[in-house]
Amino acid sequence: MYFVKTSAGQQAFKERHADLSPRLRSAFLLFDGQRSLAQVLQAVAGMGVTQDEILALVEREWLAPRDAAEPRLGVVAVAVPSVPAAPAAAASSTDSAGDAPAQSEPSLAVRYRNAYPLAVAITANLGLKGFRLNLAVEAAMGYDQLVALAPRLREAASPASYLPLHEALFGKAP
Repeated sequence: MYFVKTSAGQQAFKERHADLSPRLRSAFLLFDGQRSLAQVLQAVAGMGVTQDEILALVEREWLAPRDAAEPRLGVVAVAVPSVPAAPAAAASSTDSAGDAPAQSEPSLAVRYRNAYPLAVAITANLGLKGFRLNLAVEAAMGYDQLVALAPRLREAASPASYLPLHEALFGKAP
């Protein structure tokens, strides 16, 4: 299945919408109607972008099928089974590596996905004072990099606004 960016998707990209994480921004840029979903997923496999995340962009109408004038749910439903081999291959390779890494990695990825919008919101509320910190948050490509920024975010934000971020990152109150 081939996807193209919609005007709503381009606007979300331009505004650096919090739901469009740096990983997804990289994948989003690749959808030009020339590359298939499988090719894009293969290109961003190292970043941990999943087919479900791309299909969520389609559901938000930020991406649309190349051949459709406007996105429709029927087209999206057909797109779901089109590339099951890539995620299945990735899942089988992590299963063969051992159960502990397979269980801990998704939890770190989920923590990152939950914490990233909170960190962006904190830096957005800081105004110009938080500009450099905002750039650092947007450059954080994973859980470990976001955790490294946690002390700076804690120092810059009020305790009440930092608390949800800390809980999202570490799973407990400070």
